[in-house]
Amino acid sequence: MPRYSPFDSFGAILSGLAKRLGLESHLIEMRLQQQWRDIVGEPIGSHTWPAQLRSKKLYLVVPNSVWLQQLTFLKPTLLAKLNEAAGTELVTEIVLRLGELPSLPAESTAQPRAHVPTPPSEIAQGEVAYHTIAIQDPDIRRRFTEVISTYPARTQPPPEGDPSRVP
Repeated sequence: MPRYSPFDSFGAILSGLAKRLGLESHLIEMRLQQQWRDIVGEPIGSHTWPAQLRSKKLYLVVPNSVWLQQLTFLKPTLLAKLNEAAGTELVTEIVLRLGELPSLPAESTAQPRAHVPTPPSEIAQGEVAYHTIAIQDPDIRRRFTEVISTYPARTQPPPEGDPSRVP
């Protein structure tokens, strides 16, 4: 287990943790999905979806055979764009599959609503204090407290009939 010095960045610690837990490929896959349209551009970005990345092989979903045929010829260009965006050889092969593209949330033209935080309960405040007591730097402790205090407000409780719900 690697030892972290007091000067390691939070990002370096999280990166090491993700690697140890085997989440690194899933994080890369999610980042690729989030930035897909920016990387490949339009119209390819709106007619394809990076479904999976396994062993440097990218599985792309396309809506119909016309796009499948067109992208067969564009594989070298796509590979170059992907690897250039990653800064390393992230993908060596692209596999095209016919399928339904996931529906992405439409970008709203309306102004986003301001998040109005709800004050945490006394129990939640106690839990936050318990988890942050060991952080010695007051600025980091304050910021970490802010972050984890907002977490319960962002999550939805499971539905009543959900078997994962703890009584």
